[in-house]
Amino acid sequence: MLSVYERRLIQLTDETRLPQHVAIICDGNRRWAREAGFEDVSHGHRVGAQRIAEMLEWCAELGIETVTIYLLSTENLQRASDELDALMEIVPDIVDEIATPDGQWRVRIVGTLDQLPEAAAQRLRQAAERTRDRSGMNVNVAVGYGGRQEIADAVRALLVEKAEAGATMQELVDAVTVEAIDENLYTKGQPDPDLVIRTSGEQRLSGFLLWQSAYSEIWFTDAYWPEFRRVDFLRALRDYSARSRRFGK
Repeated sequence: MLSVYERRLIQLTDETRLPQHVAIICDGNRRWAREAGFEDVSHGHRVGAQRIAEMLEWCAELGIETVTIYLLSTENLQRASDELDALMEIVPDIVDEIATPDGQWRVRIVGTLDQLPEAAAQRLRQAAERTRDRSGMNVNVAVGYGGRQEIADAVRALLVEKAEAGATMQELVDAVTVEAIDENLYTKGQPDPDLVIRTSGEQRLSGFLLWQSAYSEIWFTDAYWPEFRRVDFLRALRDYSARSRRFGK
């Protein structure tokens, strides 16, 4: 049930200017756990996982077409083994919930899974595969993701394709265009994010969707991800709908 303030925020939001692609950096799980008195920071990740499911429901209710959630960066894979072990259980659990058999959302894994334990990687691949033919909201799950790595992978894939087709050196050079790189990104075929939200008070993208977010609107909040509320999300949408997007012009 919506609160009076939430209803007011919806009234103040121009529904004709809602973002069609929202990307979220779900940050602050560990700090939330520590400040709440938990010695095991994985508790923060588990509470944060519950928040992801709620947030996706909010997006679906508003007709948002694509959501990208940043769960695990390539840098995160350098964390202590006990925390990583917990994450290798929590992240596949989150994705399995998103890809529930009776759901309509379509899952895409964006990132490289070769640094993950095979059991975790396999669960993520299976979740994406069983939702492949769905027509509902697109949910991109960024796992083992690095923005620079994505761009490097896109250029490499483009050049390999052209080289295998017998392209000359000049043809290879000419092949590297903005449009061609777009077509080889992890998110190929999808629109760039209109709105990027980052929780926890940090004001940077940390390598998230570096190419795609060139003209995205950015919204920061001090709330840690486990305490991110519907009212915070509605504030982000209200602020977004009031902005004038210039796309660099």
